[in-house]
Amino acid sequence: MSTARDSAFVGRETELALLRDALAGRPGAASVFYVHGPGGIGKSTLMRQYAKEARAVGRPVVHVDGRALPAAPEAFEQAAAAVVHTPGALLLIDTFEYCQSLEGWLREEFLPSLADDVLVVVAGRHAPDVTWSADPGWAGLLEVVALDDLSASEAENFLEKRGIAPAHRGPLLSFASGHPLALTLAAHVAMTQSIDVPDAGSWRPAPEVFASLLRQILGQLPGPRHRLALEVCAQAHLTSETLLRAVVGDDAPDLFAWLREQPYVDHCAEGIFPHDIVREALAADLRWRDPERFDQLYRQLHGHLLERIGSVPAERLLPAVGALQFLYRGEGHMAESHLWHLPGLVEDHPYQPSDEAHVLALAERAEGPESADTVRFWLRTRPRDFRVQRLRATTPAAAFSAWLRPKPDQGRGDDPVATAAWDHVASHGPLAAGEHIALGRFHVHPRNYQRPSPVMDLMLSRMFGELLRDSGLAWSFIVLRDDGFWNAHMQFCDMTPLEQPVMVGGSAYRLFAHDWRDLGPRAWLTDKQQTLLSGTAEGSAGADTPVPPPCSPLPSPGLSHPALSRPEFTAAVRSALRDLSRPAALNLNPLRRSRLVANHGMTLREVLANAVAGLITERGGDKAHEVATLAFMEGAPTQEAAARRLDMPYSTYRRHLTTAVSRIEETMWRHEENGAPLLAP
Repeated sequence: MSTARDSAFVGRETELALLRDALAGRPGAASVFYVHGPGGIGKSTLMRQYAKEARAVGRPVVHVDGRALPAAPEAFEQAAAAVVHTPGALLLIDTFEYCQSLEGWLREEFLPSLADDVLVVVAGRHAPDVTWSADPGWAGLLEVVALDDLSASEAENFLEKRGIAPAHRGPLLSFASGHPLALTLAAHVAMTQSIDVPDAGSWRPAPEVFASLLRQILGQLPGPRHRLALEVCAQAHLTSETLLRAVVGDDAPDLFAWLREQPYVDHCAEGIFPHDIVREALAADLRWRDPERFDQLYRQLHGHLLERIGSVPAERLLPAVGALQFLYRGEGHMAESHLWHLPGLVEDHPYQPSDEAHVLALAERAEGPESADTVRFWLRTRPRDFRVQRLRATTPAAAFSAWLRPKPDQGRGDDPVATAAWDHVASHGPLAAGEHIALGRFHVHPRNYQRPSPVMDLMLSRMFGELLRDSGLAWSFIVLRDDGFWNAHMQFCDMTPLEQPVMVGGSAYRLFAHDWRDLGPRAWLTDKQQTLLSGTAEGSAGADTPVPPPCSPLPSPGLSHPALSRPEFTAAVRSALRDLSRPAALNLNPLRRSRLVANHGMTLREVLANAVAGLITERGGDKAHEVATLAFMEGAPTQEAAARRLDMPYSTYRRHLTTAVSRIEETMWRHEENGAPLLAP
């Protein structure tokens, strides 16, 4: 058993390095390690590796299992008695959540009584009490280790060691999100059942797998009301006490307090949210066990959140819209067009005159001087319709958007997009008294132009919220670069593309329109939600609906010139690098039709992997290759985490990453132009 477990162990290099430093007696190493994380995250597996490391250097190991003893000091002392009389021992305290009431006694009495050369590892579901960090006596002795998911490369290695064929790993990785227990269960399913590889994105294990996963992650729940609170938390993007009260009633405060203490529930400034695999398992289990209650809960949340959009003050509109949109995350093409980021990454502000220079510069950089002139016109005539987006902790605008409410025929002759919109309105009859149109005219973020990102999420949420709060709206239009990326998403939202594109600055743009005169936005959305629940919505999840072709198809492979302009190609490369771990989004990237991909029998992922690998052959490319491999091929939760893993300052990491992306773009463009295949060195 030990040999088999050792051969199957992957990852946790950082956690192992911490213990090795302590075993070697290196200066600054901790004496006590407190490992915490939700059920199934691999705490006990790590403890076994810790025991192996200690025995390998001649350290005796004493193991205490919290499940096997009463939560009393005398019982604990008896179970750990050997460590008191064994010099240099490693004391492993596993499943500490079963005797969590002993934490204060352990900290204040038992641990300080041990010999200086004893090392201790406590492992449990709950994070340590803040009293540990508040006590200066523990400052140099305690190391708190929050155990997280395996990285993308570690999860791949995990499945490889269990004999899962490469062709079958994709759906398992997509389902498990790096969670060790979920990976184990998924691997077991793969070894006993067949997996439809072409349908990898929608593959899910059988209900009994979800049930097993939940039993081991959640443990014994206090009661059915706690289960309901968890199911609300699984459906909602972020759960607040107010949201919980709308479903569970007056005991929301107690249930919310319980939720926030659970090890598989995290928090941010706007509320709490469960671990991805817990969210997935809870939703799938409820949908299978009690589909009527699933639909009822969905309707309750949808009705509450839609009502909230109409009543919240302007400064709370974006969180309210994001919460409603999240309910649609599995429908149509919402998953590919939104990142569902947590609040705080981007700030949305009203346009101020002091923003003008930044806004015009952004427009010229992303869309050219002709577009900048059009932006200047609208800034003079409709400044209140503009928003600027700033990245956290930065002052200048990083992006801007506009939800224009022009007066009749305003912009005709000054903006070709507005001209096309007014022509379309005129062809369907004049506006009645009190009616107006809205035009989602600009979505400008040069770093990630009109592709899924926290900035684009914010722009779309703002426009959606304004739409739902608008009265007297006859028509709405959204204009996007005509590369086909958003076509399926617009179709899902019942936005009809106008027949002809509009040229601005040498680029084609497509207007998508909706006539609201018969059914207003809020009534339409309620009908849409009911249709989705009934499973009959065109383009909804699971529907066998073909994706429409781009309005202006890209030229077919084999032409003598690249299909995309250089700026479009550059934007597509950057988007593809970010989407390497999201196959569905990568499949929508315009590069998949480039000569670079189509003419040489390679997938877009293979081309990108070859471009990353080729960095090592360039002068000084070792660091760029190392950084790009971690950032794009292996994945890291944040750039700060990647910098720590590579043991380099964050500013240095950012510099190497910028260099790597620029070199990848240049290499891919060169091969696109000359038609040569991009092969790995």
